[in-house]
Amino acid sequence: MSATQPVLAPIPLAEERRALLAQAVAGLDGASLWWVSGYAAGLAQAQLAPQASSAAPLPKAIAPAAGAQTAQRLTIIYGSQTGNARRAAEALAQQAEAAGLTVRLLRADAYPQRELAGERLLYIVISTQGEGDPPDDSIGLVEFLRGKRAPKLPELKYAVLGLGDSSYADFCGIATRLDARLAELGGSRLFAPGLADLDIDTVATPWREQALTHARDLLKAPAAAATPLATVTPLRPGHAAAWSHEHPFPAELLANQRISGRDFKGPRFGQHGVADKDVRHLELSLEGSGLHYEPGDALGVRHRNPAALVDGVLDALRLDGNTPVSDSGDTLPLREWLAARRELTRLSRPFLATHAAHAQADELNTLLAPAQNATLAQLFNTHQLIDVLRRWPAGWSAQELVAALRPLAPRLYSIASSRKRVGDEAHLTVDVLGYDAFGHAHGGAASGFLAAREEGDQVPVYIETNERFRVPADGSRDILMIGPGTGVAPFRGFVQERAETGARGRNWLFFGAQHFNHGFFYQSEWQDALRSGELHRLDLAFSRDQARKIYVQDRLRERGRDVYDWLQSGAHLYVCGAIAMGKDVHAALQAIVAEHGGLDEESAREYLVQLQTEGRYSRDVY
Repeated sequence: MSATQPVLAPIPLAEERRALLAQAVAGLDGASLWWVSGYAAGLAQAQLAPQASSAAPLPKAIAPAAGAQTAQRLTIIYGSQTGNARRAAEALAQQAEAAGLTVRLLRADAYPQRELAGERLLYIVISTQGEGDPPDDSIGLVEFLRGKRAPKLPELKYAVLGLGDSSYADFCGIATRLDARLAELGGSRLFAPGLADLDIDTVATPWREQALTHARDLLKAPAAAATPLATVTPLRPGHAAAWSHEHPFPAELLANQRISGRDFKGPRFGQHGVADKDVRHLELSLEGSGLHYEPGDALGVRHRNPAALVDGVLDALRLDGNTPVSDSGDTLPLREWLAARRELTRLSRPFLATHAAHAQADELNTLLAPAQNATLAQLFNTHQLIDVLRRWPAGWSAQELVAALRPLAPRLYSIASSRKRVGDEAHLTVDVLGYDAFGHAHGGAASGFLAAREEGDQVPVYIETNERFRVPADGSRDILMIGPGTGVAPFRGFVQERAETGARGRNWLFFGAQHFNHGFFYQSEWQDALRSGELHRLDLAFSRDQARKIYVQDRLRERGRDVYDWLQSGAHLYVCGAIAMGKDVHAALQAIVAEHGGLDEESAREYLVQLQTEGRYSRDVY
């Protein structure tokens, strides 16, 4: 149910200027929009200045950023893939503002790079994507800092907070490299970088406290300066989220339909059979929640670990699931801690180090050595917690185990629908993970949880916005969508959205799977969309249906001339799916730009970085 919208005053802009404004703010998140609104307010104030008293100065928060003003300002830049770094940066900005400091909070792709040389106090909050890669919104800034155009920074004081996942060998890799690069450029590190694992607050909270203390000292904020430094009007009304990752909404499951493993031809037509994939289409009701989403956003799911996995951990450690355990102010039976509060499928380096000590396992200690990152990464990719407990037996107490395991993190799934078409519903496309390893059956905790839900069951959910992954505000722009497997999910929402809003731009989808018969998700919908004109081009790659494996990146190269022409004509490009696929697609795009644009490798790379900086090349990879 939507909140009552405020009555807006007539817009004093011609239609073409309104279109330009919409294009300029497309893709900006809340923090960036607040900055833009303040900037516009400052321009308005400057124009009114001749009519006002000559003694009336510009408000500090919107005065031109130069000289003494820059020296008295804290700039916070964040780079975020799933929203955690954004939330951490916003929390720091709010604390700094409450302390009376002049603060500028910007997403990395909204930061004017030319201003870096003039910064005096800079905090960077950034997540690491996969094995040491920056989040997509930070690629332009990272490339700038790495490159020859990066300025010397002898007057800069800085600190870096990194968010990562220690189940990856290169934990918080991009944060540590940015921290080192700023020092190379002459900046003065205020204190050691914070490197936060999935239990973010354990590191982020003390880091923010330290950052705030330094900022107060350096900017010498007066104790009584707690009033707002400027009054600005946001460009769009905000919505206070009643539901969040800490307090999810109990959504009713309306449908749970398997869309893989079905023969589309032959004697078994229409029958589900044995296939190497179990992919579900889920429909969830958001009625009464007040939750709103846009195509490109994700639905966060608060799941429980499967009972069989919990029992396996208890059996491996010979622990009683009824043992009460107290941690962080809560007392629960051990079984409940393992079912609802702790990660059991994702390993972390700190847990492995502690387990190696418990098990006195030299082999495991060797894997944890810095020189063994590649081997350790392989362990992370192939072993769950239960595999480690079985391979290297050790004794743990219930209290030690709960303290050593990471908190259970919610899982994010790209929303596969548009509210303009489905109303108060959110649709998901879920790959249910299942495989055999080390003589035992394994499964995905969240995907298995969702697959086991029946119609009428409740699923705890919340919305995770992704401002960078949006259909163009200008509906006349063409879009290219590359989404193999379940990566096609957001593009189902994109096509629905564009059809419902009457967008005139063309839609081109690249989809891939292993087999046409078992893996062509939403086949009938795409065929209907082609017939109705909602989808204009569809290129398919089924890798195992012929002797030579064909992937979406191969189809891109085959259509390279048209792909390049679409990009040159202003099309937006989107990629969704596995990290490895995203890298292969990026390499193919770079080759296409080089070949058809007549560019060398470096220029082709810069071409794609520029598209990303402009918000015309967006990725949602995981």
